[in-house]
Amino acid sequence: MKVSECMSRDVQVCAPDHSIQDAARTMQEIDTGVLPVAENDRMVGMITDRDIAIRAVARGMGPETPVREAMSPEVLYCFEDDDIDEVAENMGEHQVRRMPVVNRDKRLVGIVSLGDISRSAEGRDGTAGRALSDVSEPSGLHNQ
Repeated sequence: MKVSECMSRDVQVCAPDHSIQDAARTMQEIDTGVLPVAENDRMVGMITDRDIAIRAVARGMGPETPVREAMSPEVLYCFEDDDIDEVAENMGEHQVRRMPVVNRDKRLVGIVSLGDISRSAEGRDGTAGRALSDVSEPSGLHNQ
């Protein structure tokens, strides 16, 4: 099964100069914990609710802090025509629960989560469970 068959296509993004409060508000409105950060039609990072709490609020940064100061600049992504088993394995390896999906021109076309994978036919064979187990392993690192 390909990623395009189970990914979410309606993806909100934020700009690096938006405030973390704006990002948090968007996350609340669309009920998600992650937003891709884009500038000039290209992804430049990811911001999570955990980034806001740990990298910003815990360090005393205010709600007007630009997203760029709290985001993860490394963007792990997959292609829409990638095999879902390989993507799930990659998510487990890198300990991420969500991954942006791009087309071959590297334009954002969706986002895939472990939940999306678990609801797919491929996910029901244990793929998502193995990835979740890997994601849940303590690592001391924090990435998107």
